[in-house]
Amino acid sequence: MRLVFAGTPAVAVPTLQALLDSPRHDVVAVVTRPDRPAGRGRRVVASPVRAIAEAADVEVLTPERPRDEDFLARLSELRPDCCPVVAYGALVPRAALDIPPRGWVNLHFSLLPAWRGAAPVQHAILSGDEVTGASTFLLEEGLDTGPVYGVVTTDIGAGETAGDVLGRLSTVGAGLMVATLDGIEDGSLVAVPQPSDGVSLAPKLTVDDGRVDWTAPALRVDRLVRACTPAPGAWTTLRGKRLKLGPISLSDQGDLRPGAVEPRRDDVLVGTGSNAVALGEVHPEGRGVMAAADWVRGVHLQPQERFE
Repeated sequence: MRLVFAGTPAVAVPTLQALLDSPRHDVVAVVTRPDRPAGRGRRVVASPVRAIAEAADVEVLTPERPRDEDFLARLSELRPDCCPVVAYGALVPRAALDIPPRGWVNLHFSLLPAWRGAAPVQHAILSGDEVTGASTFLLEEGLDTGPVYGVVTTDIGAGETAGDVLGRLSTVGAGLMVATLDGIEDGSLVAVPQPSDGVSLAPKLTVDDGRVDWTAPALRVDRLVRACTPAPGAWTTLRGKRLKLGPISLSDQGDLRPGAVEPRRDDVLVGTGSNAVALGEVHPEGRGVMAAADWVRGVHLQPQERFE
């Protein structure tokens, strides 16, 4: 099939590469979000998907809005049979949805109808799900509501971060997308409507969502930190300055007050609403990432100081 692929971040790259390598499909163009400033220097950079497309000498479309008339006209000229999409980052309007005769097929990183929205893996970890997966479905104007073509599942390991799980799902999801498009082309695959029960929503996590509440139980703190790694990042404050937190580990020590910090020989414990947790790597303001034990030696904690 003639394909126009839509996607933006690194998790979309494995699917684009798999489709570029597929002998059955022809990626005639790629749609991605416009170049944006990124990093500490705010240098304008291309999306990971754009970089792969340009390396493959594939036309790249970067509309500010996918309802722009120039974009819709060019999409019509390209005559795609289908538009696969992975984490594009903008709502696709009806005018664009109607152009390819086989529609837009979205790869979403949850087992729909669970966790519809922008942060499905993050919310799965926050909620303590032990299993998640990826789904391919026919894109509609509703939020991840379209009929499903196929799914793959994966376990969420006890210490895995959102980045870990997304990395794995982006790889297995690429195979699912290729298989889905193969089945659509040969008529062997039919989309099945999502059930009405089991619906849950997964809105994007903000920086404020990443602030740790030390009065929460240790298990809740652990889930928050893992869900927010690598983005938007988990954090706390000490002396009015922000300290970013890497993944933590659970401890059996339970006599620390919430937020109280106890340096030990090989690690740093912090009290929660239940047992303490041990810090891993931390990222102080204006400095690089370091081991918590190295950080705590340099801050000279006072006896009553604690995280807030």
